[in-house]
Parts: sequence; structure tokens; C-alpha cells
Amino acid sequence: MSEYSLLFEGIIFPGKGTKPELLCELRDNFVVKDEDTITVTYPKSGTNWLIEIICLILSKGDPKWIQSVPNWDRSPWVETTHGNKILKDQEGPRICTSHLPIHLFPKSIFSSKAKVIYVIRNPRDVLVSGYFFVRKMNIAKKPETLEQYMEWFLQGNVLFGSWFEHVRGWLSLRERENFLVLSYEELIKDTRSMVEKICQFLGKKLKPEEIDLVLHYSSFQFMKENKMSNFSMLPEDFITEGFSLMRKGVVGDWKNHFTVAQAEAFDKIYQKKMAGYPPKLFPWEEC
Repeated sequence: MSEYSLLFEGIIFPGKGTKPELLCELRDNFVVKDEDTITVTYPKSGTNWLIEIICLILSKGDPKWIQSVPNWDRSPWVETTHGNKILKDQEGPRICTSHLPIHLFPKSIFSSKAKVIYVIRNPRDVLVSGYFFVRKMNIAKKPETLEQYMEWFLQGNVLFGSWFEHVRGWLSLRERENFLVLSYEELIKDTRSMVEKICQFLGKKLKPEEIDLVLHYSSFQFMKENKMSNFSMLPEDFITEGFSLMRKGVVGDWKNHFTVAQAEAFDKIYQKKMAGYPPKLFPWEEC
């Protein structure tokens, strides 16, 4: 453990921005409303990109909102003290975000008609992105090497626990009408089709030119330069010098960092833990 993190029911959380009593209260008593839209991801799976897309869909491509309000206020994080307070006081339809594994998410989700969008990403890319991210943040123990971080990752000793358990848990809801599974890889490959799919899921009809605006203002380059979306407004005690939320935004970067031995070791564990799931759920396996 680290001075920057906390342990709650065996899961590592950032030590700043949340506390055990909040997590208990959240799971047992937070009310998920039928009109809510919830983005759920394992960290480093395209979370902030999806937040931007959803916000732009709701504004029909008008960038005023995303350029004037930080993303953590537009789509508050359920598990943070700041986000939880906003959501509790907010009336009407809410959009919110979470990295929580399903067993720690508010229990009311199971009886709610809220629309949940779950984004998955190749865990190898998640691992590499997480490694560079956590080394520049004061929210968890910093790994000395990628090899060390891979060991922690495969054991589930990283922020928000095991990728495998997180994905298996949330995918148990995949047959529900109010649950949409997207992959980071599909978002990269055909962003327009995925935006149209999200629009349909949310019951929002956008004109082609409005979708053009969504694509433009949620692009990697625009988000990287938008201080309301790139986390550059985080308090200084959260980050270290050289921090950048948006590093590359590509598919397959893990190939530039894994050794052959590491790739083989990872694959062996991956195949064992994800056995039985249809390959179409994991587009990266087709590459």
C-alpha cells in the first residue's frame, strides 16, 4: 500500500477524493434513478473520451458545455466525495461516471432502468497506459518498472482491483436492454458508427452535421487541448511534473513495451481467466 491510496474490501482506491464510509454508504444507500446515464469503465479504457462523447451528444455537438465545465462536474464520479455530493443534490436526469467493480456499485442499479454504458479495452493496453499514468499521479504506489506493474496488475493489486474480475462482473449484465457494451478498439476503428450506436441507445436523434460536431470536439487533439477535459486543472498535490492524461490514444501500444516472455506470460493468464466468453466481446483478439 501507499500513503496515497486506501484499501476497501480488498480493493485499492485513490486515497484522495474518497473514503471508506462514503463507499459503504454509496453501495448500500445511493439511489440510481431510472433516467440516469452511467458510464462505467476499468481505469484507462477510454473513460474521459466517452464522457466527452456523451456530453456532446446531449448538447447536439455544441462545445460550450465541454469548454466551460470540468468533466468531473459534467459527469461526476459516483465514488468520489466531490462527485457524490453533486449527484445527491442534482435533480432530473443525471450523467455520472464510475470505475467501481460491480459488487461495490450502488445496489439500486440492479432494480433501476438507468442506461449503463460499459467500455472495455485490451487489458495489455490498459496495463501499459495505467503504468505511465500512475507514475505521474500521487494516487497510488508507483511501480519502479513495467515488469513490476505487470505483476501487480495480474494479481489485481492496482487501483480498482483486478481487470479480469471487473470485466467479468459487469459483463454479467450484458443481456439487459439498458446495458450497452462498447470497446475502445471499435471506438477507434469507426468512431462515427459507435457515436450513432450511443445515440440510438440513449434515444437521441442527431443530424449528420451534429454528429460531425461530436466527432470533431471529442477528437484526441481537441480533448488534449481542452483544459476542461485533460485533467490539467487537477490540484497540484494530485499530480507530478510532466503529467499528461492523454498520452497516445492508440490501439496496440503494448507491443512497444512487452517483451516476448511478458506477452506469453500475460496470454497464459488471460486465456485462463477469460475462458468461455464469446470472442466477439473482445475485438482485440481478432487483430
